[in-house]
Amino acid sequence: MPQPRSFLFTATIFSTSIIFLFLYAPRSHLLRDYSSHVLHSYSEHRRSDQIELVTNNTFGFQKIFAVGLPERSDKRDALALISSLTGFKVDWIDGVKGQSVPDKVLPYGVDRVKLWENNLGSWRGHMNAVRTIVEQRINTALILEDDVDWDVRLKSQLQIIAHGTQALQAIAPSASSPDIDNSPYGNYWDLIWLGHCGEVFPENLPENLDKPASDPISRKFIIHADTTVPPPQHAHGFQNFTAEPYTRWVHVTGGPICTFAYALSLSGARKVFFDLSVDHLAGPFDNALAGLCRWEREEERMGMRCLSVTPPVFVHHKAKGKVQGDSDIQDFGGNDETRKKGYTENVVWSARDNVRELMLGREMKNQFENTEVV
Repeated sequence: MPQPRSFLFTATIFSTSIIFLFLYAPRSHLLRDYSSHVLHSYSEHRRSDQIELVTNNTFGFQKIFAVGLPERSDKRDALALISSLTGFKVDWIDGVKGQSVPDKVLPYGVDRVKLWENNLGSWRGHMNAVRTIVEQRINTALILEDDVDWDVRLKSQLQIIAHGTQALQAIAPSASSPDIDNSPYGNYWDLIWLGHCGEVFPENLPENLDKPASDPISRKFIIHADTTVPPPQHAHGFQNFTAEPYTRWVHVTGGPICTFAYALSLSGARKVFFDLSVDHLAGPFDNALAGLCRWEREEERMGMRCLSVTPPVFVHHKAKGKVQGDSDIQDFGGNDETRKKGYTENVVWSARDNVRELMLGREMKNQFENTEVV
């Protein structure tokens, strides 16, 4: 795979170096989760008082929604506990079984045989969350799937990511979205993809290969020496983690797979609602959402403004117990196959793996503790 073209910028400085200036807000006490040599490797860029909102119980969004089937009490119990232990509040949106969605309500272009019933149910559950944002005119919201996991240092991660999303928007037109008011993530975005299975950088997509390295689509906010990123041999995704170890990127969305977690502004929710329900639906929900970000980004089209985080900070957790319980979309095993220990890719201090430690105030367990770290 071609290596990504990184383009360095700050408010006033451009350089050919591959080091981005880290946007460090000294008052952000949660940033102590990052080692001092990481923080001091970067220069202060532009401080925003709004960044502190990331530490509240909705991560600086107006709402956090979790989508899940009502009968999956196991998933609701686990998510309720770990979200409480890591300091945020979730409102539930009931998931839907595909069999309950009648033919007459399907969007234009849907073939339910090709889409699969379970994909159809997943789409409708996410649409119910998006519709809630639109109906209630919620300025910003984070949508989670009910089986996600995250690092216990999530608020520290999101503070840094918020600096990154703000920095990327500094190159956008000066007019802010009228639907976002003083978001810590900036005021000029439709979607921020925080949890996925992996994605390519947009400059490596066929339609963008001829664009110059200076094109805004190639620009990234890069966090180096990030110990919340797994060791290269345990990092999963489409990037070369061996060449760029312990690195996290905030970047323009390319083509993510999976919708473990994503944030929407009201403007973005309206665009998603139109393009993935009211007007048509082009395939499974995650593919259709990625297509909206990829093909409708131009202003003369939908002007979709999508940003991503790679590696993601929300990831699907494979819980101990029956393997067939992993997903409500796909079948991952027979009735008798049991997993004795749960695990999560790309998460170092797994919240789900550290429930006992969080409750008892003990030292956190590292999923990769026998691997050398920076």
